[in-house]
Amino acid sequence: MFRKFLIVLIVLIFNTPIFASSTSTMEMKTADYFSRIQNDPEKLLLFLQNMPKGGDLHYHVGSGGSSAEHLISYGLGEHFCINLQNDTIFQDIHCAPENRLDNIATDSKLYNKLINAWSMRDFHPDNESGHDHFFNAFGKMQALASVNDVATTVETIQRAANQNESYLELMVMPDGNASGMLGKNIPWNPDLSVLRKTLLTQGLPDIVNTMQKTMDTYEVKEKKTLACGTNEAQAGCKVTVRYLYEALREQPPTQVFAQLLAGFELANKDSRFVGINLVQPEDGYISMRDYHLQMKMIEFLHTMYPAVNISLHAGELNSDLVPSEGLRFHIREAIEIAHAQRIGHGVDIAFEDNAEQLLKEMHQKHVLVEINLTSNDAILNVKNLDHPFPLYLSYHVPVTLSTDDEGITRTTLTLEYQKAILRYHLSYYTVKQLVRNSLFYSFIPGKNLWADDTYHKMATECNHDFSSVSVSNTCQQFLNKNMKAKMQWDLEKRFNMFELKF
Repeated sequence: MFRKFLIVLIVLIFNTPIFASSTSTMEMKTADYFSRIQNDPEKLLLFLQNMPKGGDLHYHVGSGGSSAEHLISYGLGEHFCINLQNDTIFQDIHCAPENRLDNIATDSKLYNKLINAWSMRDFHPDNESGHDHFFNAFGKMQALASVNDVATTVETIQRAANQNESYLELMVMPDGNASGMLGKNIPWNPDLSVLRKTLLTQGLPDIVNTMQKTMDTYEVKEKKTLACGTNEAQAGCKVTVRYLYEALREQPPTQVFAQLLAGFELANKDSRFVGINLVQPEDGYISMRDYHLQMKMIEFLHTMYPAVNISLHAGELNSDLVPSEGLRFHIREAIEIAHAQRIGHGVDIAFEDNAEQLLKEMHQKHVLVEINLTSNDAILNVKNLDHPFPLYLSYHVPVTLSTDDEGITRTTLTLEYQKAILRYHLSYYTVKQLVRNSLFYSFIPGKNLWADDTYHKMATECNHDFSSVSVSNTCQQFLNKNMKAKMQWDLEKRFNMFELKF
């Protein structure tokens, strides 16, 4: 009986079109099964764990992406010391015995205390808001994360593979803010053209070159750790990784500009870096004071480096953090001034001036919003119908789900999909669109496989292969030339295999 079933399955696989159309029997049967289990958290979780998920486009690697438990394990035996009053870790070979991180092997109370301090686990807003606890966690564990860059990145890549993800865009700062420190020694000049020339003659190109060498070293170590190219290769070897250079927005203007310039220069030279972003709390004093100026900086650099992609944290705010005036313009300026192709968070969209017009503009310009449900809940206490996720969907603004800082918030991309479905009653077709959006709107180089984000028609070179059992030469050549299209093609094959089970 089993042999007969196996033969039927093999015949099905080899005679099934490479991709099912949007109305295929497999897709409809999968959607039907999904509709029956979508309100059952456990069965839904099993379904989602096996479902291909494309990419995570909003990810802070390092102290944000690594779990507290892993960070602790990285520091054992490395002379790390704990400030027992504020749970901050630092390296000190002369650490007092009672303050050593190694004590966690026999001190479960300290172990659990550190996990809670370095993450949102068991958080209760008694004397500290979720916002403050979240952002304070970075400083407490930064010394440990910064000396374990390779380990934290490998952890991130492996977790992505385990979640059936195929692509990651990681926000990184491989110069350790050396570019910002260079800017600290140069007077501010509102003439950005002159300021750019000054920085380029004062050592910034050397910083960019050093960043490339640093990434070369990191990637060699990461591939070695994952045993890529060997018989023991781990699942993470199949995950494609690209980077966004992150600039710190809570710095004086010259330092921010120096970092942004370094990021644009790096992305212009190194194909591993596909764009730039701004990080740190958007509600910070300098972030709020200089927001418009920072958008103008990016606008200027966009004219100098038009091929560099731009994704920006914008609208990660609520009325508890800033006055109403601060909620009225961040998303709009990120799009209309800084030319952001994607927006991270976008939580305060309904408070923007002429919000309805802005939503329509985002739809028309195809500006994707990177939705981070768990993060927005933990930091802003925004969830359920208070969250703009359904608002974006109703205005046909493209969205996808991402994790933000999955180590601190204790989430995964699978859990983000589960949360979205349970909260907002998404159909399987919508879920599949969110997954496809993650690659369609990624900054992976090359042309899209799809004609548009309705996913009804492929590019001309491959459209006739949509329901074929083999790939034409024309389509194969197109895929070979366009990395993005190739990854989308692979995603569709994975969806086909997934839906074949139903």
